[in-house]
Amino acid sequence: MIKCYTINSDFVNSRLDRWFRRNICEVPQSLIEKNLRKGKIKVNGKHIKSSYKLKINDKIEIFNITFNKKINKIERHYRPTKQDLSTSSDIFIENNDNFVVINKPAGISVQSGTKSKKNILDILKHTKEFIGSKPYAVHRIDKETSGILIVAKNRKFAQLFTTLFRIRKIHKTYLGIIFGNLNNVKGTLKDELYHYEGSKKIKNIAITHFKIIDSNNHYSFIKLIPETGRKHQLRKQLLIHGCPILGDSKYNLNFDKKHNKALMLHAHKISFSIDKIKYSFSSDLPDKFKKTLKEKYLKNFSQ
Repeated sequence: MIKCYTINSDFVNSRLDRWFRRNICEVPQSLIEKNLRKGKIKVNGKHIKSSYKLKINDKIEIFNITFNKKINKIERHYRPTKQDLSTSSDIFIENNDNFVVINKPAGISVQSGTKSKKNILDILKHTKEFIGSKPYAVHRIDKETSGILIVAKNRKFAQLFTTLFRIRKIHKTYLGIIFGNLNNVKGTLKDELYHYEGSKKIKNIAITHFKIIDSNNHYSFIKLIPETGRKHQLRKQLLIHGCPILGDSKYNLNFDKKHNKALMLHAHKISFSIDKIKYSFSSDLPDKFKKTLKEKYLKNFSQ
């Protein structure tokens, strides 16, 4: 039995072995190599290496390959509820042929994980905005953070956005409510952040520009513009400087679950250029955030 596949633009420049694992079966590299050597996987009728970069309209032929069911990767997808889908249209800020920009609600992960099944990507798959296309995550914001999120509709734009983020050509602005006051009304936070890869301790420099919008003796409403993109960067840096974000259960030494139920961090704006066309999008603060500003006697001058 021979199965044939034609490569479309979504997989141009992908390695053959990665395409195989993504589209056919999640198998060990050694098994892919073995079947390539035996000629059971061919491209355009030819023997090819696993590192071969696919081209548009390449023909992949797979000859009489069966796999043990135990090898197949079990993927657990979140099935959106009727309520998820009925409210999904409210989150779209931009929708075009190549990407969407959404206002992600707090409390929903971008992708599924071991601790969270409900996620934005699985919800988007079932929306009318993604009929005929597939959502690609190009960056992430924390589960408890609300606000601007870009999701690509095809592999080409997913790779483009990934590159733009890597070379720091995408600019983001966050709004937050923090405990206390920083030393200056505006400035730059530059800190060493650490994480572990196995037993190896890795150091990264984190840089964030800030401006205080309003403050009192107990709280501050702050604008944050990260120059680097470290994991949990804003939350970690503000803790280091003695002003953790209100509602942060992870990076707040005095977190009180009873009185702080929501993380007061919102991805407010994003801007970038593609083919000399400038794009800029913003999302309004959630009602909970606005309510907290009033409760803490802080004025909203964010616009």
